This record gives sequence, structure tokens and C-alpha cells, in this order.
Amino acid sequence: MIETFKKEDFYNSVDLHVHSSFSDGLSKPERIVEQAKAKGLKHIAISDHNTLRAYYETDILKDSFVIPAVEFDCWCATVFYHLLAYEIDIHSDVLKPFLAKNERQTKTDIVRLFSFHRHPKRLIAAIHAAGGYAVLAHPACCTTLNLERFVKKLVGYGLDGMEVYYPYSLRLSKVFRCASYERIEDIADKYGLIKTGGTDFHGERYL
Repeated sequence: MIETFKKEDFYNSVDLHVHSSFSDGLSKPERIVEQAKAKGLKHIAISDHNTLRAYYETDILKDSFVIPAVEFDCWCATVFYHLLAYEIDIHSDVLKPFLAKNERQTKTDIVRLFSFHRHPKRLIAAIHAAGGYAVLAHPACCTTLNLERFVKKLVGYGLDGMEVYYPYSLRLSKVFRCASYERIEDIADKYGLIKTGGTDFHGERYL
């Protein structure tokens, strides 16, 4: 499904990066779905950090409006990055070793930094085994000085896509400005990657 979305869909009718109160967001999943529908969106993906509890503990997946997703905190050598998994089977056993073991691993920034067990090769293989797509989140925020080299390494592990469209300023730009948005899109095109987008919403009232 995510392969069918076009550039103009993102923000206008599709948001593939939303956080709920089951990780470090402020709003309950049901409330996010309600508000997103009221704004006329056609699909959202609730992609909490390292957890699928929003899907286990609510009925939001009964609605095809919601695309199942999770955002993993990861390291690849010295590079800290986030990897989004879309359209996964939330009950797949292969994902369980990569999910948070407690609430602090979903909500606390300093705890989430210690995510060394999620090797990209194994994690991407697990995402694929669970029927999903692996997408590099907000690439300009990765702690790398050579984004293309890093993306090429992930492509070698099976990366499917890059989050190209996201509205906020580069969060780490004062320290790590590894690429412009135009450069990110060029890299995605060069390696034939799916291009996704989302707001990375964490608030109380959906945008």
C-alpha cells in the first residue's frame, strides 16, 4: 500500500509517522484516529518507538484507515538512526526480540539511545519476514557525515525506502547537517527506494 502513495498525498491525505501516548506522544491512539479523520486524511500510521502496544491494546487496526507501523531506535556502528517498519504483521514472532521490554525503552530518550541490539541486517530481515517494509526515518537527522554512504550500506541490508517528506527543520542541523531535503530525494531516487512522508506528530491535538 505505501508504494502507491504520491508526493502530493503526504500531509494532504496521508501521514505515515505519528506517535501516540504508548510511546513519547501525548495523545491516545483512538483520539488521533478520530482527529485525523476529521481533517480528511485517508490513512495514518501510528509508529510508536519500539512498541506495538497501541495495536495490541486498542481496536484501531479494525479500521483500514490505520496502517500498522513501528519506529525502531537503532545503531549501525557509530550512526544512530530511526528505522520505520510499515505494513507488518503485528503478531509476528520475528519482531519480538526487537521490541521494547519496558515502558522506559519507548518513552525515555536516554534509555532509547542504548539500542545496540538492533543490528540493521537482522532488523530489516525481521521486518521483511513480518511482511513489512523497512524505511529510514528523517534521514537528515542520522548522526552521519556521509548520508549516501550510510544509505548504501542499509540498501545492502535490504532497506526499502526513505522518509523524504517531513515538515520540521533539521533537528540536529547545528551539529549534523548531513544532507538537504533535495539531496535526500536524489539519494532515494538513485537507489530506487520508496519515498514516504509524515509529520512525526507527538502532540496532544492532531495537526
